[in-house]
Amino acid sequence: MLLTSTESGLQIDCFFNESMLKINDIPGIIRKFWKFLTEDVWRIVPSELSNTKRKGYTVIKVILLAVRRYQEDNLPRNASALTYSTFLSLIPLLAVLLAIAKGFGFRNIVESQLFEYFPGQKEILFRMLTFVNSYMQQTKDGLFLGLGLLLLFYTVFNLISGIENTFNMIWQVSKGRSIVRRFTDYFSTFLFLPIFLVCSSGISIFFATTFNTLKYHQLLMPVYEIIITVAPWIISIFAFTGLYLFMPNTKVRFKHAFYAGILAAIGFQIVQYLYINGQMWVSKYNAIYGSFALIPLLLLWVQLSWMICLIGAEIAYAGQNIQNFEFENDSKNISRRYLDFLVLTITTLIVKRFEKEAKPYTAMEISSEYKIPIRLTKRILYHLVELEIIHEIKNEDDYPYYQPAIDINKITLEYLFTKIDRHGSENFKVDNKHVFHPEWEAILQTRKDMFLQNKDLLIKNLI
Repeated sequence: MLLTSTESGLQIDCFFNESMLKINDIPGIIRKFWKFLTEDVWRIVPSELSNTKRKGYTVIKVILLAVRRYQEDNLPRNASALTYSTFLSLIPLLAVLLAIAKGFGFRNIVESQLFEYFPGQKEILFRMLTFVNSYMQQTKDGLFLGLGLLLLFYTVFNLISGIENTFNMIWQVSKGRSIVRRFTDYFSTFLFLPIFLVCSSGISIFFATTFNTLKYHQLLMPVYEIIITVAPWIISIFAFTGLYLFMPNTKVRFKHAFYAGILAAIGFQIVQYLYINGQMWVSKYNAIYGSFALIPLLLLWVQLSWMICLIGAEIAYAGQNIQNFEFENDSKNISRRYLDFLVLTITTLIVKRFEKEAKPYTAMEISSEYKIPIRLTKRILYHLVELEIIHEIKNEDDYPYYQPAIDINKITLEYLFTKIDRHGSENFKVDNKHVFHPEWEAILQTRKDMFLQNKDLLIKNLI
């Protein structure tokens, strides 16, 4: 069917108008999308979603939270500080590692494994080992002497303490390990590391020997090559996972450490690959830096490696603590009466559970069962503990239980809110005895009137 020129013109005008409407609506779409990322996505309760959608929204939240924490924690600055500490500690670190390996009698194996794990740093490692050998010539019977030993261990101790402090900052842990725990944990790590290197070397030799003795080993060579190729990736995954599990002074769940370890290992191996293949440009640096040509590249590699490591730590933190940021904006702007309602609700739950002689609640149980944001739940629980209305009961899982701290027959509605009202300082210079005495009396009278009809109502009797 043929259209007239008038009909064609009308269709073109309609299409043009619809397109213009869509173009004009782009700012609105962007605003809605930004509001979804910053607010709406954090108000979606996982229990209301299907399994597939829940996983999808969780991934989105983890990415958003990791990016946000990347900015708040200023990771580039912390990575630079760790890069400086690493360079300062490279020789002492290697000296301690080789000294322990020498004590076990497998120093040569450890050296060969270091060259294998860091193929892009062979020249740097060779020079470092030269420095270490000249330093270790000053030893007697395998032991470092005097002040040199103390300086050596202090430098290494300072590096690992810096790493722990950075991880604690990411995990928002205010208190680090004690000096005794740091010494024992760090020494155990250095004691285990050479053994790990030797074991991995033994596994490689075992696979090589086994394949050579097989009848059809030529046919299985592709499988062996795949294993050799994948091995550094697997070792990197477990190394990063172990770092995320044990370095922060808090309990980290294996699942979140493992996922972050996979992502960090992939990033690390990519940077390692680019570093190795990018050394063709070293000749260009030689004209500028001379014999120091490798230092800028090594600095860049260490900086990027620490960045990847810290981003992985942020991802592990985000995955484990994502529920703490649900309804964050609403929790910050909660009204006074709704906060009082939640305080009364949580107190009632704890009192009634105690009255039934049932197992006490944890913060997570209250949050998930009654859909109260976990951050708000913890805030209220901490406040009730400060008021000595409830107290924490520590358990083996590091998740405290909460139960009444006083006789539940004394916890009335008036008692609870009077304790809340009077908690904190009132030691100010505002004259509430003379100039503002009417205002002060009005506040006190309002509080009395609030509980006049329910003065003796026990919280355990609330329906």
